Amino acid sequence: MKLDNKKIFQTLNPNRVWVPILIGIGIVFAMFYFDPSITVDSLKVVFDASLPWLFFAVIVLFFRDFGYVYRIRELTDRHLTWTRSIYVIILWEFASAVTPSVVGGTAVAMFILNKEGINMGKAIAFVMVTAILDNLFFVIGAPIILYFAQGNIFPETKLFENQWASSLQAIFWISYSLYAGYSLVMALALFYKPRVFKWIIVKICSIKFLRKWRHNALEFGDQIIEASKQLVGKDKRYWYKIIGATIFVWTSRYLMLNALISAFVPLTFNQEIIVFARQVIMWIVMMISPTPGSSGTAEFFYGQFFAQFLGEYTFVTSIVWRLFSYYPYLLLGAIFLPRWIKQVFFKKKLED
Repeated sequence: MKLDNKKIFQTLNPNRVWVPILIGIGIVFAMFYFDPSITVDSLKVVFDASLPWLFFAVIVLFFRDFGYVYRIRELTDRHLTWTRSIYVIILWEFASAVTPSVVGGTAVAMFILNKEGINMGKAIAFVMVTAILDNLFFVIGAPIILYFAQGNIFPETKLFENQWASSLQAIFWISYSLYAGYSLVMALALFYKPRVFKWIIVKICSIKFLRKWRHNALEFGDQIIEASKQLVGKDKRYWYKIIGATIFVWTSRYLMLNALISAFVPLTFNQEIIVFARQVIMWIVMMISPTPGSSGTAEFFYGQFFAQFLGEYTFVTSIVWRLFSYYPYLLLGAIFLPRWIKQVFFKKKLED
């Protein structure tokens, strides 16, 4: 597989951090301007936060990032050192933060792993495995958490009344079905019958009005076959560690917001479950956002999903949430990217 280096570097451009930042700031100011309940005085409620809960939110966020670093290191059979794994994850997160969520940073991740000395076949395999496992966490975990939420998963606000509520549920279940179907097909292709998968997609793209994609289908089929070869012979312990790390990462990702909300308002155990569960819906909404890193979209919908718990703290916590979970990766990416380029492309001694 040949990646378009020019497009990769257009994505890995520190100057792109300003686009999502400006979008986010624009949405925040719009909310501030059009919502009469939000005033300068209402911003002072940020000082009502419980410091122990805020500290716990930061710790959980650190656990999430550690889980990502651990997973990529184990995925590569420890080809990457801890330092190189940190670089990979920061740049991967940066790429995801500056591209629309519907696009993601898959190609960039393959490029980064390849430049870290991993052959392209393995790079493709590792990135595909992370995507499949992340999707499977959602596909398997969503029904479980929805059951425990006892039907309180969809927000009850003016925006989502009547037909809007039905539309949101329809979007969720359609998206869920698509993710489930995609995960199943890709898992079968990667782990069971890669050559059959290639044969099927080439046949499909041999249809007259799809022929222009036949070459891409052939290339993608070859990539799947090569990636599948790289995963043959991995023992159970390898997969237990990868699957365990995936569960750990996503649980930490969601618990961070639970901790943040708990820093401002006390939640019952049942409310904690509902907050956790609603993040599943939020994840779907953010995944179909056309803006870089769901900037603006996340801030807006946050209030729709969690205002009933937070009241006057909704606006402030939405800002703190993004300051914790999104903007640091823009800053870290802009700092780490020039150093990584010098290390990789100018063959300078790696700082391990």
